[in-house]
Amino acid sequence: MADKLKILITDDSKLLRKKLRAELEQLGCEVIEAENGKEAIMKDLQEQPDGVILDIVMPEVGGIEALQVIKEVNPDIPIIMLSSAGTSQKLKETLELGALDFIQKPYTSDQIRQAVERIRRKVEENGK
Repeated sequence: MADKLKILITDDSKLLRKKLRAELEQLGCEVIEAENGKEAIMKDLQEQPDGVILDIVMPEVGGIEALQVIKEVNPDIPIIMLSSAGTSQKLKETLELGALDFIQKPYTSDQIRQAVERIRRKVEENGK
């Protein structure tokens, strides 16, 4: 397995993607960006990232729909949901659909570091 995790971050906020990219790169990750769920699905297929951080509320294709499609194609990929729309129903739904974790915005650097560690452990378990 490569030491450097390849993480796909998907959020319609360019500012959030820029901030998240900087944090992930500091943690030694290679970062791919998508601005909506449709783009995330395409980039998942093309780039085959080790993990995905996915916003829930986005234009075109939302995070929950993108989660479902990505998991159908790649059932073992660890996906962390990131959203300010953090109702317990949404949290429950994303976890039932196979998300590894759910982080409420605004997030902390520590939450992102822990998410990366969880993705790394999952990748190692899957023997990638």
